Amino acid sequence: MIKNGTTDGNSTPARPRPLSPNIQIYRPQLTSVLSIANRITGVILSLGAVGLVIWLGAAADGPRTYGVVQSAIRSWAGQVVLFGCTFAFFLHLCGGIRHLVWDTVHGFELRSIYISGWTVVGSSAALTVAAWVTSLFVARWPQ
Repeated sequence: MIKNGTTDGNSTPARPRPLSPNIQIYRPQLTSVLSIANRITGVILSLGAVGLVIWLGAAADGPRTYGVVQSAIRSWAGQVVLFGCTFAFFLHLCGGIRHLVWDTVHGFELRSIYISGWTVVGSSAALTVAAWVTSLFVARWPQ
């Protein structure tokens, strides 16, 4: 070795080092997990919008097509997908509100970042449960 860990005198190291941190080396932090989750929920919401268009199209097509789509939605798997889309909606919404607060240049202290991150997770879960409890209550409301 001549200098800087090189073997031939130029600036090229004997073993190339990674140019950026490898995701396999570092433990995921709450901020990185929520950032990735925000992107994933955006995709889920886009797919949910397609599902909404299919449901509306089925309603416009007639009772037979609507019944087929409704039976898929009312199935166990359909309910799980709806619950997931509801959670994705609220996680994306709460994450967006968090970013709006950050746009005001507030909440950048490490403690505040973790508090707001866990608030996003907790409020998303609470809003999802509240929405589903409300919808189940309204669905059973006497006509």
